[in-house]
Amino acid sequence: MGVTIYHGLHEGLRREAALLYWEAFGGKLGRVMGPEPLALDYFERVIRADLCFAALDGDGRLIGIAGYKIPGGSFAGGSWDDLTGIYGRFGGRWRGGLLWALGREVDNDRFLIDGISVTRAHRSKGIGSMLIAALCNEARERGYPAVRLDVVDTNWRARALYERHGFVAARSQRLGLLGYLFGFSAATTMVRPFSA
Repeated sequence: MGVTIYHGLHEGLRREAALLYWEAFGGKLGRVMGPEPLALDYFERVIRADLCFAALDGDGRLIGIAGYKIPGGSFAGGSWDDLTGIYGRFGGRWRGGLLWALGREVDNDRFLIDGISVTRAHRSKGIGSMLIAALCNEARERGYPAVRLDVVDTNWRARALYERHGFVAARSQRLGLLGYLFGFSAATTMVRPFSA
């Protein structure tokens, strides 16, 4: 199976990217961003095609996506207007407040990964590793000394993958009451520094 990693996302793949992102993160975001049809509409609307890497199979199907954040924006961030445009004034406001409480910072000192997703049928085939390599190369080209990501306590497979690629745990943060809404109780910040 030939896989190609592209910087950016073709406009015709936005819906597939939203589906893939939801497949990976819907279990954590479902109570806040659901129902699923609205969540998919939201992610299709806000995805920044210039702030990601896409993995396509030999037939041109999207099988993986990896987003990142920079001071000028993020792969799946969106705005208050995007939230209220999809969920209505009230629905957008309370969702925005919860997402803001979860954390929407940009790390100006380290390159910040904004989610890695691989289709279920293509996991454990090296695609996540290819996407991590692309992200790390992008970080180096932009002059960052390290890459940072956050992984939730329930995603042990992802944490093991990151550790294999040189990421080390820097700190863990418990969510408290927000954990009941998001479906996980803690997130660990992991960092991969680059050699001088």
